[in-house]
Amino acid sequence: MCIIYSSFGIIMKAQEVIINNDFITLGQFLKFAKIVVSGGQIRSFLLSNHVLVNQANEQRRGKKLYNNDVVDVSNKQFVIKTKGN
Repeated sequence: MCIIYSSFGIIMKAQEVIINNDFITLGQFLKFAKIVVSGGQIRSFLLSNHVLVNQANEQRRGKKLYNNDVVDVSNKQFVIKTKGN
């Protein structure tokens, strides 16, 4: 778990997601975190759900997520960590 402080002073607990590469795409992340079951669900999930990457709304499944990026989805918060960081 990782604690994140927002600009409003709100503290949130975020789950760390450790990846082996420099980045992971948002679509790959949604499958890896078991938010969607199959790759075919990603596009419709992104269009019908509120997904934030670093506090910005994101609907591109190819959006690259790097070390320390924060993903808010389904009332959960995740922090991307690369192996070794």
